[in-house]
Amino acid sequence: MTGDISDRDDVGGPGAPDLRARFPGQAVVAELLRRQGQIPPRRLLARLFGASPLTPDTSAWFKGALGEFEVGRLLAGLGPGCTVVHAVPVGAGTSDIDHVIIGPQGVFTVNTKNHSGQKVWVAGGTFMVNGKRLPHIRNSLFEANRAARILGRAVGHPVAVTPMVVVVSPLRLNIKRKPDGVEVVDARGLPRWFYRQPQRLAAQEAAQIAAAACRPLTWHRDPPGDGDPALLMARFETLRRDVASSLRRRMVWGAAMVAGLFVAIPAIYQVYLDLLVR
Repeated sequence: MTGDISDRDDVGGPGAPDLRARFPGQAVVAELLRRQGQIPPRRLLARLFGASPLTPDTSAWFKGALGEFEVGRLLAGLGPGCTVVHAVPVGAGTSDIDHVIIGPQGVFTVNTKNHSGQKVWVAGGTFMVNGKRLPHIRNSLFEANRAARILGRAVGHPVAVTPMVVVVSPLRLNIKRKPDGVEVVDARGLPRWFYRQPQRLAAQEAAQIAAAACRPLTWHRDPPGDGDPALLMARFETLRRDVASSLRRRMVWGAAMVAGLFVAIPAIYQVYLDLLVR
């Protein structure tokens, strides 16, 4: 990518002149809504009994979006000395980097993983969730190396990028042996972890890298448009309310069934006793 392209001011296409306009999880939300739009509407009885509007496929995207929202919320508290961009489109396809952080502590790519309620075990390059091995370490290394090349080319000198895997709400995070070159952090401890890092960049260098990182064409030759961020969030919030309402309906029906059993079992038992004494 040439310096002429990365220095342009009119990058990003309509509605996205600066990557800071993107919200956490924007790419995930856009894909979730696209897939959700292909699902036939639930029938009346399904809605009445609280059937989820999500399929197993869209449920994974929904969970991923919630994870990126949470990490984005935590990163928003890092202070004015740090620049954070979210859902960064990278390369020539549909890939994105969940979060990129630039500050006095250095440059970081964050791979958010929502493994809520699951057991996470890490030893070197091995990352396991409930006993299943996943490629999070390898993918995060690739992501950071890619970002280092892109940002180095944009600013004209090498840029060191630290890859991170941030795990959202795990039941347990057991780091048996720290991976080489990759930081694995529980989201709940992310701000504290970040503030404990030493200063690696002077203010001027951090500002130069941040300016390049905020330009869409630094990362992508033809930055995709996900649509109006405000409209995407409004549609997602409608879906989130629908998911919550469906869950409440299932809980009400479940409680009603349990209550019914408490009434029915003694009556059935009494009928059984009456039959015995006849």
